[in-house]
Amino acid sequence: MVYVPDTIFALATAPGKAGVAVVRVSGSLAGHAGSALFGKLPHPRMASLRILKDAAGRRLDQALVLFFPEKNSFTGEEVLELHLHGSVAVVNAVLRELSEMDGLRLAEPGEFTRRALENGCLDLAQVEGLADLIEAETEAQRRQALRVLSGDLGDLAGGWRSNLIRAAALLEATIDFADEEVPVDVSPEVLGLLGNVRSELATEISGVEAAERIRTGFEVAILGAPNVGKSTLLNMLAGREAAITSEYAGTTRDVIEVRMDLNGLPVTLLDTAGLRETTDHVEGIGIERARERAKAADLRVFLIEQNQHPDFQPLPGDIVRTAKADVLSDATDAVSGVSGQGVSDLVKEITTTLSDRAARSGIATRERHRTAMGRANDNLSAASAVLDLGPDHYEIAAEELRSAIRALDSIVGRVDVENLLDEIFSSFCIGK
Repeated sequence: MVYVPDTIFALATAPGKAGVAVVRVSGSLAGHAGSALFGKLPHPRMASLRILKDAAGRRLDQALVLFFPEKNSFTGEEVLELHLHGSVAVVNAVLRELSEMDGLRLAEPGEFTRRALENGCLDLAQVEGLADLIEAETEAQRRQALRVLSGDLGDLAGGWRSNLIRAAALLEATIDFADEEVPVDVSPEVLGLLGNVRSELATEISGVEAAERIRTGFEVAILGAPNVGKSTLLNMLAGREAAITSEYAGTTRDVIEVRMDLNGLPVTLLDTAGLRETTDHVEGIGIERARERAKAADLRVFLIEQNQHPDFQPLPGDIVRTAKADVLSDATDAVSGVSGQGVSDLVKEITTTLSDRAARSGIATRERHRTAMGRANDNLSAASAVLDLGPDHYEIAAEELRSAIRALDSIVGRVDVENLLDEIFSSFCIGK
């Protein structure tokens, strides 16, 4: 007996009042549902205006409808889209009518995209790219997500896979004819293929950290002694009163976060507790948190009093500024959150520093990708070492190549990813 998946439906746009709301139906009964609602289906992929009616013939709405045949839709199944007036009442009425049709049910989170994966319309990396595109807040995130959604990572992994299959085939041919005289030594070509893949893998692995920062956001910690002006500077950068400021030392007890878009990069500024020795237990906890977050941040901005030094050693790339530029006679490399003096130069330096790091990003954007590429690289390293031992060890090298191919296949979801699917698709909204 052939299994036929349920036909699913959901609101594909954000809930609430809007100009237009889109309801999507996917499955073998999508066309039937459309016929029940408005009669004759429109020509495939051509929008048409229709009157939607319930089972009793009462008008529900006038809507723009589209029908996509099987294998020609986002999910690979028959898909019906209803572009309704964005009234909550209209949407609820249409969803209620669909729910009363035999064989239709409300979609689960991410179920449309999961069907696209299962039907070969997207690979797993593209699914992750789609999730990132939905979450994108900045231009850099949008561009990065689109590259993955467009299949660039899958194409890259596919190229590596083809080279490794070629290398494995050469070794297998040698193994198959082990008892005969093989006129050609395949090891130079195999080592060349492995070397090229390993070089590209190393480049891509080195770019994952920067790519992941673009996806999740950079963190910039503002550090300094109490009352040096950290919170005032944060408020100036944020353009609002994000942090409480006071003439009393120790006002900031916890890490305050402000999300910003700097030249398309997602950046979270951290206002931390003033660094000093204290007997106040609560303030001490805040100071310890400040130190921990500062160490984990991508960049630190140290605010210091004139002729003072940072409380701990800045790392390469960190920024040091003299505080309270508005009251200094010499405001070189100084900044003031009160007057705004030096703020634009500080923002420019932060942006330049983070942009330089972002420029080193690759296509792979997640720790899962890094892990898979790392496994493949280890397998190729082992294969290269075994090849140097001669033809008697080619079978071991071929097995290492097969392991490397399986690792690369996991990037696009061909193998070893079933345990990831529920977690990935649970992050999608219903209707996607």
